[in-house]
Amino acid sequence: MGSNNISKFMSLSGKYISNIKFKILANFVCTDYQDFIIMTNKVASQSDLNTIENYIKNVDIIKSENIMSPHLFKLKSYLKMINIPYIMEGTNIPINSSIIESIIQSTHIFNDMCLASKPHVIKVLPKSNMVIIWIDIWDI
Repeated sequence: MGSNNISKFMSLSGKYISNIKFKILANFVCTDYQDFIIMTNKVASQSDLNTIENYIKNVDIIKSENIMSPHLFKLKSYLKMINIPYIMEGTNIPINSSIIESIIQSTHIFNDMCLASKPHVIKVLPKSNMVIIWIDIWDI
């Protein structure tokens, strides 16, 4: 939202925050340097996010061109795969992060998964034919 917009909005916060709390059942409203944070007692739906965006863009003291679309927080998690063969079956190609990424993209189980970084392929032991694969993902 920008620090100027936040300071203007918070100067008249009583009026605006009570309306936001009423419209989407917010428990807590606060700000940091650049963002306006609304905590709810349930996961916000897309209609809740649209309500917030429309309401804030219609507040007359805020420049609406500086407002980003509201979004849910993302948390980073990981998947750990163990006992994966280092050499791919039927080939002499060692498994690497780009191969893992292509497998993830082609498998329907991972359709809604968003990678946070490249997968990490780590050999269990230097002379072992087994690897551990770590995949960092954003929970959305």
